[in-house]
Amino acid sequence: MSIDVTALRQSWPRPSLPEPIVIIGAGGIVNDAHLPAYRLAGLPVAGVFDLDAERARTVAARWGTHAFATLDEAIATRGAVYDLALPPGAHLDVLPRLPDGAAVLLQKPMGRDLAEATAILELCRKKRLTAAVNFQLRFSPMMLAVADAVERGWLGRLVDVEVHLNLVTPWHLFPFLKGMPRVEIAVHSIHYLDTIRAILGNPSGVHARTLGHPSTDLAQTRTSAIFDFAPDQRVTFSINHNHDFGRRFQDASVRFEGSVGAAMVKLGLLLNYPEGEPDELWITRKGEDWTHVPLEGKWFPHAFIGTMSNLQRYAAGEDSALVTSVEDAWHTMALAEAAFESAAQPATPIKAHP
Repeated sequence: MSIDVTALRQSWPRPSLPEPIVIIGAGGIVNDAHLPAYRLAGLPVAGVFDLDAERARTVAARWGTHAFATLDEAIATRGAVYDLALPPGAHLDVLPRLPDGAAVLLQKPMGRDLAEATAILELCRKKRLTAAVNFQLRFSPMMLAVADAVERGWLGRLVDVEVHLNLVTPWHLFPFLKGMPRVEIAVHSIHYLDTIRAILGNPSGVHARTLGHPSTDLAQTRTSAIFDFAPDQRVTFSINHNHDFGRRFQDASVRFEGSVGAAMVKLGLLLNYPEGEPDELWITRKGEDWTHVPLEGKWFPHAFIGTMSNLQRYAAGEDSALVTSVEDAWHTMALAEAAFESAAQPATPIKAHP
């Protein structure tokens, strides 16, 4: 290939002097991603707190850290960076209790809807928090590499982007989703909304449908969406979490096509989640074969190193931008809100036979 794919950026620099991390919440994502990422990166963890004290003790024992007895004890940790690994509705309960001026990473999404996202944004401004949201897919090795390839001009101008999921997601691993009125876009496809924004900027509009499935009582597990960018750019989502007919035709991919090149991403984590399959990235240019890009890590846990590293480096003055700041994340929430509003609108009626 005429370009050196090994030169693509795949990781975020670590903070030079990392601060102790206090994790509030000890759910499955902490075991599967947060704590493995911080151990891998050598980021110090001061301890874990959860309303379920036994769960906090179990997680702390597994990872050789401290289980805080109370939220007040956790918050009192000197010099801490707070990692709020909480359901979206809990952020506004914990944020007011953090010290003014603290650095904090909020688990995505940024609240349950745009109204809560706005309240979180205003609270963070009022308390002068250095606050980011853990939209970590854009920090995964494969997506950092795609973004770098786009910035280098290797693909030319992007004209077609498609997110395609046709698989089975074990929703029983996320019991907090039961009874929530907003599920698929709010807690899953929001990753893709954020990543598309990171690469293409903000769209001007969206046409969307999101719905459930007879096999589950969750509010939504399937989504179709079309996003308005420039007149010659087609950006679409086709998401189905209910394809329970074996592995052969399951798929989890993101296709980026430009004027002179293209990239294909396989989201391996989502296939047979949570064990997953290897992530993959392939790149080509017109007239050339597809080239496999060797990846230096996976979405889980490596992307979680990036969000925490960027927060700590920004707080220390080492990074000039807080990539997933609450200011930026609000726009991802606004896009999700627009998708739900679009889904609630009737379709264009078809004229009846005269």
